[in-house]
Amino acid sequence: MKVLNADIDLDLFFMQIKRAEHKALLLDYDGTLAPFQVDPANALPYPGVHEILNKILQRHDIRLVIISGRWTKDLLPLLQLNKNPEVWGSHGLEHLKSDGSYEIESIDEKFLNALVSAKEWVERIGLAERCEKKPGCLAIHWRGLDRRQVATMKNKIDSKRALIAKTWGLRLIDFDGGMEIRVPGINKGNAVRKILNEMEKEAVAAYLGDDLTDEDAFKAIKGNGIGLLVREEFRPTEADIWIKPPDELLSFLSGWIS
Repeated sequence: MKVLNADIDLDLFFMQIKRAEHKALLLDYDGTLAPFQVDPANALPYPGVHEILNKILQRHDIRLVIISGRWTKDLLPLLQLNKNPEVWGSHGLEHLKSDGSYEIESIDEKFLNALVSAKEWVERIGLAERCEKKPGCLAIHWRGLDRRQVATMKNKIDSKRALIAKTWGLRLIDFDGGMEIRVPGINKGNAVRKILNEMEKEAVAAYLGDDLTDEDAFKAIKGNGIGLLVREEFRPTEADIWIKPPDELLSFLSGWIS
């Protein structure tokens, strides 16, 4: 574990957790709670994560939220918890509440049409099998391919970066193991801000994530909690603390209930 922000005292933070009446534990899934897999359907949580999350879900003073780039319908079967947590899927576009109610933000028709055009283009360049369609987004995956294959795919997509941005008005965003063509204005930081705005002002909060798509969330939680980068190898980040999975991850999560 490495503290990246000199203003953060982790011992003091856990003391605040112990004393606070309201707490928010915000968690990314892939790469954070679960190791990456070539087939995303096989990305089960690290051993021990299920048990700790189930204990946290029993606590009425902790708001446990999963904030993921995944489609919520694909995420819940992997979690397999005793009761469903609150989930913000598709980078915050979807909101599945713990009571089972579901909301999804509306998308401007021009962006819906743009995604259709983008999908047709992806199919024309031969990447259909590598393309995952999600609400507000097309995710092109290359995990498991060799460097030459990845470079070829990146070049195909990058060659149309101007078309994607200027003509269709969509964003091209890198993530660990692929690239997304996404509707603008959707990111995990917005989900974090919405959650914190619903909490009491004195609530204690933390966000854990690993990917470049989690940087918006790290920025959003600054001044209102701490951000933790969860990954084996360090990279530049806006997070306040760097921890390595699974041992340091399990230790941090356990601190919320011990």
